[in-house]
Parts: sequence; C-alpha cells; structure tokens
Amino acid sequence: MPDDGLTAFERRRAENAKANNAILSSISKTSAKVFGAAAKPARAPRARSTKNSTTGSAAPATSTRSRRSHSAAAVAPVKRESPMPTRRSARVAGIEADADSSSSQKRKGGELDGLRYDLNAVAAAERQKRQRVHGDLQLSDMQVDGRWQGSLDGLGSLARGAQPGVRTFTDADETTDADLKAIRLELGRLELYDKFAVKGEFVDPFFSSPFADFLDLKLTKDRIYAMAFHPTEDKPLVFAGDKEGRLGIFDASQEPDVAVKEEDVGSDDEAEAAEPVILGFKPHARTISAVHVLDSDPGSVYTASYDTTIRRLDLAAQKSVEVYVSDGADDAAISCIDFAADDPHLVYFATLSGLLGRHDLRLAPTTADRWPRLHDGHKIGGFSLSPRQPHLIATASLDRTLRVWDLRKMVTSEDEDGTTKLRPALLATDPARLSVSHAAWSPGGHVATTSYDDTVRIYDVAGAASWAPGKALDDDVLTPAHRIAHNNQTGRWVTILKPQWQRRPPGGIDKFALGNMNRFVDVYAASGEQLAQLDGDGITAVPAVAQLHPSRNWVAGGNGSGKLTLWM
Repeated sequence: MPDDGLTAFERRRAENAKANNAILSSISKTSAKVFGAAAKPARAPRARSTKNSTTGSAAPATSTRSRRSHSAAAVAPVKRESPMPTRRSARVAGIEADADSSSSQKRKGGELDGLRYDLNAVAAAERQKRQRVHGDLQLSDMQVDGRWQGSLDGLGSLARGAQPGVRTFTDADETTDADLKAIRLELGRLELYDKFAVKGEFVDPFFSSPFADFLDLKLTKDRIYAMAFHPTEDKPLVFAGDKEGRLGIFDASQEPDVAVKEEDVGSDDEAEAAEPVILGFKPHARTISAVHVLDSDPGSVYTASYDTTIRRLDLAAQKSVEVYVSDGADDAAISCIDFAADDPHLVYFATLSGLLGRHDLRLAPTTADRWPRLHDGHKIGGFSLSPRQPHLIATASLDRTLRVWDLRKMVTSEDEDGTTKLRPALLATDPARLSVSHAAWSPGGHVATTSYDDTVRIYDVAGAASWAPGKALDDDVLTPAHRIAHNNQTGRWVTILKPQWQRRPPGGIDKFALGNMNRFVDVYAASGEQLAQLDGDGITAVPAVAQLHPSRNWVAGGNGSGKLTLWM
C-alpha cells in the first residue's frame, strides 16, 4: 500500500474522478471529428487605454451610464412615414369598369390633375385675400356684402380675470370740486343709444345664432380695432375699422322706419323697427389699426392698416386714395398714425418693428422720413404728438418703456446691420414692469399710458414748452403724477385697451375714455379722478375700443364682434 497519506476511500474517489474525466475527454474528441464543429469566434476584447494617446495623461474611466447614453445616441431615429390614403376599388367608388387600360390610366391622371388644380386655386385665393390693393378705389367697388351694402347717396354731405357687470366706480358725488362734480353729473346723464333695440329673438345674419334684446348696431363683420367720431357737432357719425380691413360707417341721427303689421291695424298697432342703415367698405387687405378724421379736413377719413398702407377716404368723391405705402425696406405692419397739429399735410406712423416715420401727403406715396429701431427693434404699440409742441413725440413699446423724442434735433445711431442713420433725439424714458400699450398726449399737456402691469399712468408735462432742443431731461421730469389701478389683461380675443383724449373738451377739463374689462367704458380726468363709468343693459361684451367725440360728450365703444355701443 503506497504511503501517500490518503485513506482507501479517498484514493478510490480520486481514481473514479480521473476515469470520468478521461471518458468526457474522449467523447469531446469524437464529437469534433464527427460533426466538424467550428470553433465559436472569440469576442474581440474591448480596448481600454489608460493613457491618452496624444497627451499621455491618464484617460478618465468611462462609466456604464455614459456608455449607454453614447450607444443610445448612435441609434438612428425611426423615420415615421405619413399614412397612405385608404385604397378603394373602382367598383366601390361607383366607377364603371373600362376594358382599355390606357383609358383607365388617363382617367386616374385626370383626377390627380384636377385635385392639384383645386388645391392651387384655393391657395391662390387665400393669398389674394391678404394682398394689399394699390391705387385709388371707388367705394361702389369695395362695399361689403350683406347688411352693410346700402345706398351711397348723400355720403358726400357728411362732412385679470374680468367680473362682468361689477362696477369699479360708484362715488360720483364724492368731490368738493364744483367743475369736476358738474362734469360727473353731465356724463352720468348719458344714456345708451337704443333707437334700434330689437325686442325678442334676433338672428345674426353672419353667425346664425339668436340674441335676445340685442342692440342691432353691428358696424363691422369682425373685431373692431380702431374707431373715430366725425368732428361735426350736428350729429354723431361713427367710423370703425375691423380685423379684416373693413370700414363701417354709422349715422346715429337717423330715425328708424316703422312698419305697422296689417293684421294688427286697428288693434294694438304693434310695430316692427327696421334695421339701421350702416355702410361697410373694404379699403384694406388686413387689420385697420387706426382711423382719423381731422378738424381741418372733415371731408376725409384716414385709415392705416397692417397691410403697410395709409388711405384717405374722400367722402365727396366716394373713393379711397392710397396716400402712403411701404417702399419694401420695412414691410412691418402699421400700428398707429397721428397728425401734426400745425401741419395737416404731415402724417406720422409707427410700425410693429419699432420704426417711426413721417410722410408728406403732397409727395409720392413711397416717400417718407423713416427712423428705425427707436425701441431697439421692439414694436411700437402706440404713440402721439403733443398738440401744443408738435415736435415732441411720446412712444409706447413692447420693451416696457415710455419714451419722449424731440424732432427738432436729429442724432446718429447705428442700425443692426452696422449702418448709421438719423433719428430724433431721446429726451426721457420711463420704464414699466410690463409692456406699455399706448401713449396719448392731451391738449392740456398730459400723457396717459396703459400697461399690462394693470396700471394707468398720467404724466404732467405741461412745462414741455421750456425744454431745450434735444437736451436730455432729468429723471424726475418724466415721472407719473398719478397712478390708477386698472385691469388691462385683454387676452387674445379682446382688442388692447388704449386711452383716447378728447381733443376739444367742453368746459376745459381734459378727459380720456378707456375700455373696462367688466364691460364698461371708464372716463378719467387728467387729475386721475374718475368722471364716469358708462354701462347699459344690452352690453354683452367688452367695449374695448373707446372713443370720445372731439367736442361733445358723446362716447362710443367697439367690441370683439364688431358691435357699437354709443352713449349720448
């Protein structure tokens, strides 16, 4: 017995294991010979360099998360194909079988050509709707169809969330100022115009929806963006421009024609009121952003539009004349216009690109002085010239500032393309927390602004006559004298609220009108005191566009569906 230190049991166990290994080895060799199994290709080892080949420095270890992100980024994106149209057989489509295959191909080709033609025609029609029209236009050629298509005879002789109905002004008698109290009492006696109130159910011809007790004064088909009173004091004559370039004209002095029903004659003589006569024209291809009627030229109505044109509606000649059009260098939409008090031939305009321009009506339509980027490329939502010092301009912009400029001195500025251009000298700037919508200059020397920070600011700049040409003002000069909390959150479907001063206020107290999101029209004095809050039973939408007659205490408001609200 060998002396290997193992017991008999351990030696027997080792021998059995050795025999089993020999058997397994023999089986493996036999299988390889019989089946010729190819060796499985070895997996290439991943190279792991510990040093950077360029710098020789140690490379950072790549984590498992990093390797997964790289592998995921390397996967090509799945290309999603648009679904194919459902195939239909000619039998299901109701097309008779055609034995001639060439005729079938011709038919299919003709159908595709017809479809392409229809699509191209629709696209061309849409482009044509938004394309501005040049030259002079006859009123008879641009009348709006429907209820606005009336006779032109006599036209030449017309020289935050809101809480509807919740009043924000009630203390009409709470003042010791006799003049202020008198104006409040006078404005408080204004009544809602109701000559054409339709009792019962009325069906709107454009929307085919019933309205009860509807005040049938729909001046335009779409949302009103701008309004103006004619300066005549004989009768209230209102002009309104809408979103699609239409201009509505309404004479509120007209009396409704009353027809008595035959079946009711001799009984209660129940009468039916006829619809008011409202004229409508389409002088522009896009939104009418401004409407002006000058005291010195009552026979003309000036309109500006997003189609980059300014037109003059000649009431006597019954035609619309193009007085200004962009030269192509800046085709941004015109947001506002104003006229110099000392020269009615000069019209000033601002664009949504931040450009301010001046055009002489006696020159060619494309001729103008243009001063770009007055607010660093941000749009100018509104501006106005000082009635007392027409060389001073106040602009309101999306860049959250009110700025005052002096036309008496021009300074050089560098444009975004590196070129140097002239522009008016900047006198002062007052910032707001959010976008400033409009800046309106009063006859008495005040500037009123509205802003999306829900504030109305009134600046006292009565001392502007003493300002040196082009000299920057002290910071305290352009500081609000009065701040009024006012909900200016119009949203998407309501026209932006803008203050509009009365040009020749009776009694000598400056006042402006402003739409109220609670479906009122507010009237404020230059002192910040509220004079009135006009309402009515038939008002169902916000009269966002508010306007005072130049010399009489008549107030008009226009809403998002093209309807007029009038207080007289």
